[in-house]
Amino acid sequence: MYVADSKRYEVMIYRRCGKSGLKLPAISLGFWHNFGYNDSFENMRNMVRKAFDLGITHFDLANNYGPPPGSAEENFGRILKFDLKPYRDEIVISTKAGYKMWDGPYGDFGSKKYLIASLEQSLKRMGLDYVDIFYHHRPDPETPIEETMEALYQIVRQGKALYVGISNYGPEETKLAYETLSKMGVRLIVNQILYNMFFRKPEEKLFGVMEELGIGATIFSPLAQGLLTEKYLNGIPEDSRVKRSGIFLKESDITPEKIEKVRKLSQIAKERGQSVAQLAISWILRNNVVSSVIIGASKPEQIEENVKAISILKFSEEELKRIDEILE
Repeated sequence: MYVADSKRYEVMIYRRCGKSGLKLPAISLGFWHNFGYNDSFENMRNMVRKAFDLGITHFDLANNYGPPPGSAEENFGRILKFDLKPYRDEIVISTKAGYKMWDGPYGDFGSKKYLIASLEQSLKRMGLDYVDIFYHHRPDPETPIEETMEALYQIVRQGKALYVGISNYGPEETKLAYETLSKMGVRLIVNQILYNMFFRKPEEKLFGVMEELGIGATIFSPLAQGLLTEKYLNGIPEDSRVKRSGIFLKESDITPEKIEKVRKLSQIAKERGQSVAQLAISWILRNNVVSSVIIGASKPEQIEENVKAISILKFSEEELKRIDEILE
């Protein structure tokens, strides 16, 4: 019988999600990769246990995570049943809908029919009565924003999600979603976005809009699918994600220019007593709009290493200047 570490809350930092009452751990565990049917269930259990023992209370899923789609939620449901059920009120479970999940016109994007049906399926897969956060996973150019937000409103009013958010929404879309939902009496508290040292577009306008509206950011792909680590400094390992699937990180993404940047970042990381991955996570968390960085992992040791990033969060002006010069 799993018993959580009694010291799990002593190190982790918890940050308020926008202007809501919800606090999220500075580092959350994402189920995008390595939680499908082709992966080791015991390894999944070990990763989730290790995460919770380290104070990671937020587990981030989506209806289409796998493969196949739905399998990550099913596996998490099993882990919840075996290990985390006694701790349900101590954890934040989030899921999403917005990408293709089933055939036909009702299994994709942002219609009310799709979002309501998808969440029902997600709850069954995980064995839950409600999730803590439900996200619309991406903007739908064809469905009126009022309909999509009405679905989120209904989900909250039915008690099937405590909070609602959006994901991959740009500045204007975020503002429109927030205003539309506000008119219905429901607060939009979070936008889950792509942001890392190699992708800084949110700095241009999105972060400013979110800060103004009181929306927190949860960040996915903080390590640029593993590129912001030491893994590729001496070539591409045979056991890497690139060699195994090459879907989200391709060999063509690993350019000499990016490797050289990582090499230079590695020098700054060493001076700070960090790995490149820890530096990349700390750098994201310097932004007050960021509520949580969602990490992926393939083994428990990676989670342990990445969590160490929170022990060195401050940057000097000189360090930030050097990083900017490297990333130009």
